[in-house]
Amino acid sequence: MADRLNASTILDDNLAAGRGDKVAVRWGDAEVTYAQVLAQASAAGRALRALGAGREDRVVMVMDDSPSFHAVFLGALRAGAVPVPVNPMMKPDDYAYFVADSGARVVVADAALAGQVRSGLAGARLILANTAAAEADPGDLLAGDMHRLDDLLAEHAGELDPVDTARDDMAFWPYSSGSTGRPKGVVHRHGDILATCETYARHVLAITTDDVTFSSTKLFHSYGLGNSLSFPFWAGATAVIRSGRPTPDAVLDTVERHRPTLLFSAPTLYNAMLRTPGAEGRDLSSVRLCISAAESLPPEVFRRWREMFGVTILDGIGSTELLHIYCSNTVDDLRPGSSGKPVPGYETQLRSPEGEILGRGDTGDLYVRGPSMLREYWRQPEKNARSLTDDGWFFSGDRYRIDADGFHWYEGRADDMMKVSGLWVSPVEIENTLLEHTEVAEAAVVGIEVDGLNKIKAFVVPGAEARPGPVLTTELQQWCKQRLQRNQFPQYIEFLEELPKTATGKIQRYKLRAGA
Repeated sequence: MADRLNASTILDDNLAAGRGDKVAVRWGDAEVTYAQVLAQASAAGRALRALGAGREDRVVMVMDDSPSFHAVFLGALRAGAVPVPVNPMMKPDDYAYFVADSGARVVVADAALAGQVRSGLAGARLILANTAAAEADPGDLLAGDMHRLDDLLAEHAGELDPVDTARDDMAFWPYSSGSTGRPKGVVHRHGDILATCETYARHVLAITTDDVTFSSTKLFHSYGLGNSLSFPFWAGATAVIRSGRPTPDAVLDTVERHRPTLLFSAPTLYNAMLRTPGAEGRDLSSVRLCISAAESLPPEVFRRWREMFGVTILDGIGSTELLHIYCSNTVDDLRPGSSGKPVPGYETQLRSPEGEILGRGDTGDLYVRGPSMLREYWRQPEKNARSLTDDGWFFSGDRYRIDADGFHWYEGRADDMMKVSGLWVSPVEIENTLLEHTEVAEAAVVGIEVDGLNKIKAFVVPGAEARPGPVLTTELQQWCKQRLQRNQFPQYIEFLEELPKTATGKIQRYKLRAGA
């Protein structure tokens, strides 16, 4: 394996294979070819250099999905800078944190988000992207040291050879989702992108040049980055992207319009699409495979999806720290409700809290290692010490059971486990049981303390036809008692309009515990 690699050469490989005129990205009515993506990325890289973003200088990206994202991300890599994509649906204080924590030289933000970003620049230069779609007049925004991306791309048009970087050089940082606290910068290498392609994309997706991908999870997140950039560009396929919130109707509309063959989403959204009025009449016939990540996919959602649309959802577990999915079901080896088996190239291991290696049938803390593992958390020495072992393993923070056949069964986050009547209880089994009830749309379970004793509380989003109240509470409690062990039923149930989630659909149980 060659030591030298710049991840942006994924574009050069497509041109070398004669795919310069092939559509790389579809965005609404717009189509961008591989040759055009390379030209835009080269111009973006030249512009970033001109603005002072040199080798390993950070470039914070506050951008919704659009072709501009591909240009800036790959252009930064090409110039040797470090793109840092962050959630474009956050608050000014969050952006100030990302800029300060990363020490960014340049911030590229959609013009519609300029007002959210400007107060936290701390001396970084601001580039406004997608100005035509901005609610405010871009002319009013371009004050001080700010630039319009379109103008910069035109001014700095031309070829740009990729900087000579090593496979292990720092390349880009996603930020952790913040499901357990403030996001942390996750440092990835140039080789990590190719590693996810050679493992998951090759062995699980079997992606080819004929595929068309569409992901409801956005490009700023590591899952979405693989789905809508790394995997399709590696295979010479086409990526369909969409700006705006991924509502159930919007996702289904996009599938019907652009006819993807691979659909990537999260359990929460798959469940919501199933419950969308008229879903059974939607045409998903182009989709050969659906993929799920972010949270464990309930067996009931898997069953109903296949029954309604005739398409299998492959569930798996991944993380920002491993960049994409490292343990997954496959078309030929699948068990609904499980996270499958390790993707070729990755290893998993269960350990007790004391560090003892556990065998199959036991439940323990999941450790993983593989070729796309993070280099470090940025400026987080204590977190690095807790999560990265001396022998090359990463502590995922998830509790798992591995059965006799090697399938992995999610039991919950290590800090979500509950001890009731002296026995450990996983929230996941209770949540899955509640979801089987026809009047439950979503459910999350946490442990709370009442009079010094540990109790189970369920937060339930009722279905459209449900009538939340004491009668439904009793019915749901009896439902769980009949299907679970005596110590697993929720003594308390609270009905909510929605559950707190991260941008990728992970339930933030710590917020539920705090408000319980």
